[in-house]
Amino acid sequence: MRIIVGISGATGVVMGYKLLEILNRIPNCEIHLVVSEGAIKNFELETNISIDDVIALAHFNHSNKNLAAAISSGSFKTDGMIVLPCSMKSLSGIANGYADNLLVRAVDVCLKENRKVVLAPREMPLSKIHLRNMSTAADLGCSIIPPMLTFYNKPNDLNDQVTHVIGKILMQFGIDIKEFKAWEGAE
Repeated sequence: MRIIVGISGATGVVMGYKLLEILNRIPNCEIHLVVSEGAIKNFELETNISIDDVIALAHFNHSNKNLAAAISSGSFKTDGMIVLPCSMKSLSGIANGYADNLLVRAVDVCLKENRKVVLAPREMPLSKIHLRNMSTAADLGCSIIPPMLTFYNKPNDLNDQVTHVIGKILMQFGIDIKEFKAWEGAE
C-alpha cells in the first residue's frame, strides 16, 4: 500500500502526526508526506513536536513547493491521499482546481486518477463558502471526515478522540486499527 499524507496549515496538526505514527505500524505501507508551510508554523505554535520528527515518520518527504515531485504525476501509482488537517485554503484549492502547491496538486492527481481522497477539514464555525467548498470536494469524489467529537466510544482523553477520527479515516482505505472502538449497537 502507498498512501500520501498531506498536513496543511489548519489547527490540529498533531492529528497528522498521530496518523503518521499509526500508518507506520501497518505492514507494507509506504508513506509519502507533504507538509504545507502553514502546517510547519502550526507545529511550532501548537506542539512540542519538531518538524524533523514529523518528517522522520514518512518514507518519503516532498517539499510543498516541488510541483515536479513523484506524487505530482498520475503515473506514480498510489492508493490515495489523506489531508489531516485540511485548512480552508487547501480545501478551496482542491474544490476549485487551483493546484499552486504540491499538496493540492497531489489531491488533484488522485482525483483525476479515481483514487481515494479523504479530507479532514478543520474550522469552526463553517461559513457558506466553507460548506460550498466541502460539497464541491465531495461531488468531485473526496470523502469529507471532519475531526468531530465522538462520545459513544467513551473516550478518556483527547488522544482517544483523535484516534477515533483517524480510525474513521483509515476505514476509507479498508484499514482497521485496534484502538478504534466501533459502535456495536444498543438494546
